[in-house]
Amino acid sequence: MQSFISETIDDILKTTNSFEDVVFILPSQRAKVFVKQTFKDKISVGFLPEMLNIEQFIQQISGVQKADNIQLLFHFYTIYKSVEQHPDSFDTFSSWALTVLQDFNEIDQHLINSKDIFIYLRDIERLKKWSVNGTFTETALIKDHYSFLEKLNTYYDAFYKFLLRENIGYQGLMYREACGKIDNFLEENKNKKFFFIGFNALNKAEELLFQKTLQNGNSEIYWDLDETFFKSNHQAGKFIRKYKSSWNYYDKNEIKLLGDTFSAPKKIEVIGAAKNNTQIKYTGEILEKITDFKNTALVLADETLLPVTLNSLPKNVDAINITMGYPLKDIPTTSLLFSIFQLFISQEKLQKSVLNEFYYKDVIRFFKHQSIYGLLAKIDNFTEAIAKDNQTFVTKSHLEDLLKEEKSEVKNIILKLFEAFDSVENFMDRILALIDLLKAEVNPLEKEYLFRFYTVFTQLQTLQNEFHYFTDLKTLSLFFNQLISSESLSFQGEPLKGLQLMGMLETRVLDFENIILVSANEGVLPANSQQNSFIPFDVKVEYGLPTYREKDAIFSYHFFRLMQRAKNVFILYNTEHDIFGSGEKSRFVTQLEMMRTDIVQKIISPKVVAQNAELKTIEKNELVFERLKELAKAGFSPSSLTNYLYNPVAFYKQKILRIKEFDDVEETVAYNTLGTVVHETLDELYKPFIGQFLKVDAILSMENIAKDLVIKHFKIHFKNGDISTGQNRLIFEVANRFVMNFLSKEKELVKDEKNQLQIIATEENLSAEIVIEGFEFPIKIHGNVDRVDELNGEIRIIDYKSGMVQAAELKVLDFEKLREKEQYKAIQVLMYAYCYAQEKKFDFSKNLKAGIYSFKNLNSGFLAINFSSNYRKPETTITEEKLEEFIEELKEYIKEIYNPETPFIEPADLKY
Repeated sequence: MQSFISETIDDILKTTNSFEDVVFILPSQRAKVFVKQTFKDKISVGFLPEMLNIEQFIQQISGVQKADNIQLLFHFYTIYKSVEQHPDSFDTFSSWALTVLQDFNEIDQHLINSKDIFIYLRDIERLKKWSVNGTFTETALIKDHYSFLEKLNTYYDAFYKFLLRENIGYQGLMYREACGKIDNFLEENKNKKFFFIGFNALNKAEELLFQKTLQNGNSEIYWDLDETFFKSNHQAGKFIRKYKSSWNYYDKNEIKLLGDTFSAPKKIEVIGAAKNNTQIKYTGEILEKITDFKNTALVLADETLLPVTLNSLPKNVDAINITMGYPLKDIPTTSLLFSIFQLFISQEKLQKSVLNEFYYKDVIRFFKHQSIYGLLAKIDNFTEAIAKDNQTFVTKSHLEDLLKEEKSEVKNIILKLFEAFDSVENFMDRILALIDLLKAEVNPLEKEYLFRFYTVFTQLQTLQNEFHYFTDLKTLSLFFNQLISSESLSFQGEPLKGLQLMGMLETRVLDFENIILVSANEGVLPANSQQNSFIPFDVKVEYGLPTYREKDAIFSYHFFRLMQRAKNVFILYNTEHDIFGSGEKSRFVTQLEMMRTDIVQKIISPKVVAQNAELKTIEKNELVFERLKELAKAGFSPSSLTNYLYNPVAFYKQKILRIKEFDDVEETVAYNTLGTVVHETLDELYKPFIGQFLKVDAILSMENIAKDLVIKHFKIHFKNGDISTGQNRLIFEVANRFVMNFLSKEKELVKDEKNQLQIIATEENLSAEIVIEGFEFPIKIHGNVDRVDELNGEIRIIDYKSGMVQAAELKVLDFEKLREKEQYKAIQVLMYAYCYAQEKKFDFSKNLKAGIYSFKNLNSGFLAINFSSNYRKPETTITEEKLEEFIEELKEYIKEIYNPETPFIEPADLKY
């Protein structure tokens, strides 16, 4: 394959022997490397020409140094404040100033008279609000907008003059200044010969500069375009056709260098893939088949795919050169820095700044970050302690306890981070000290990340010390967020070795035999037509500023130029309509398909291998049986047995392995805490009346102290949690309402003199032993009954439930079907009844009933176990025979648990 660079140098060598006074001007820094290498291959001895990218060339002519975006923003704010009577705050200013700077840049690059365009813009706005009968009303927002547009020219003039005094500027300013100085520059360098190589879309300033240099007589320009696009009305040749017809230079000179390789035979595949991940994975499969990467380029139309691409390259890619930046927002260090910002932002939001307390989630996020977690020994103990104490806010003393055994350097730097916020300057010092500490413990790649942030914060600190524009941490945080979203980390590599991984713009001038183009979707290639500018579309057209139409033509050129000399082309696009794209392939791909007949089209999808999900199965060994014997002695509670019926594997984890669930901090009162508080409040209210017949006066006295008891038990179980505000206040009120409503129902019951209600026991622990044939040992069952009472001669075993329970859940028609119907509440209540009957040696001369009070269904009253299917004639009395029937069924469950042939198997239809 004869590349464009090779063809160009061959043509130049025909007329030029010495390169001592020759300057090559190229579109990108990257192109310079390839040009130098090709030169070395073609000439054995002699000077190489001087090589400049376009920015370096402009800087040479203008004599102005380019300033970076952060520097420009700070200088612009200084000028803005000097001309504005009521300036915006810096964070508000920075949200629109970058767009204004971009507009200034375009105006200067295209040599537009700034006064003209801003007056034109002002007049348009004035016409919009003009009204014959004066009915137009201006809101404050509209007034501000008009005022802002009318002042743009003032900002521009003041800022331009300031930058010239400082001899720094943005790119457009450098172009405008270069145009004023080009004649002097050419006079001073009249012995030099300039070659412009590989350009396409030029701004007005570049056109002027190139034409003046070419008219000097001994300079030339080489275009990289195929005749297919030049000799038709194809969008890819739009700019070069325009220059050929409008430049005076071409009245006497022929155009160089038109190729004719686009129509040559090529292997082109257009591949639709479901989702971006599938594109990247398939790219890996293509790369696995390539043996020599020297002439291969992987081009990402969507550069945000770089992180996932780097993680998906196959093993045979042994060398890679990346020519796009890795987004700073995707670097792990970014999340660490944001976690530090969040500590203080949440503190202020939750009004804990005076106390200097930190929200526990922010503290844990910081300490669990990989960079910090590796430094400290006792993080897990610390987080467990926070959960155990229900510590929603963490104080500095907690942190001192955590760090007391750490090295003094580590301890001091981390504790300093958590000191009360006093100034932005001090905060940045703390972050720089942390970065300095971390650099000693990380691998070389992470060291690069840290260094990048060290330079960012050092620059911000220098600017802050000079200007003091960051008034508080929120302003700094917003600015840092803006900065991170647009900045990237540059890679350094061996540019001529291995696979070339690049963005579309970096492919300029370069040719490869194998091209893999990823994410060739409409909306990505070309990018969508939304413009981020204060200059409307029609004004841009009027003044010759580029719009999305010109940008589409630029993308078209890059796409088709990439295909010109390639032999194997793989174009991938996302077929799915989602947030990452339209699911439609790029219009350029469709054009390519219409221009060529040799394109293979494919749709691929991930290989889905059907797998029969094996249910978790745990066999019972000797150790399990040892533990089961211990359980038989300790006893099965109703909840442990119903847990087994629901999911034997969960029972195995909790009861055999004794794995506890991790405690988490309860910010919002959990439902089990609510239930516990209500249970214990009722227990404390009723305990003094055990053995007594309840009267209305007793319940009235309970009502008087109920709320205080609810508060007391919340303090015990919710520990350091706050129940005075927000959702927790609502849950507290719910608990209080549950208790008061229950007492109200009890009051109604005992008001009727016919009803005699005696409290027999509250929170009573009952147990019984079951003897099973074939077992060498008895099985103990036990349970904690919320209340036992006697109502009008009937004994009632009562279980409180804070959730919703319906009468149907306690209807038991067939004991053998208890398990099938998942009547776990009925099983629990019947176990309580059995334990009571056994322990108290109940003679069944009195009626025995068992059931539930549901606090969410109090209107239904006491929901008793019902053995009748006839709703008109409920059968709620528990007889000795019924209990025996129930226990026979219960024995079956226990036999299953102890059967060595029956493993613990996770149910296939598990709901939760």
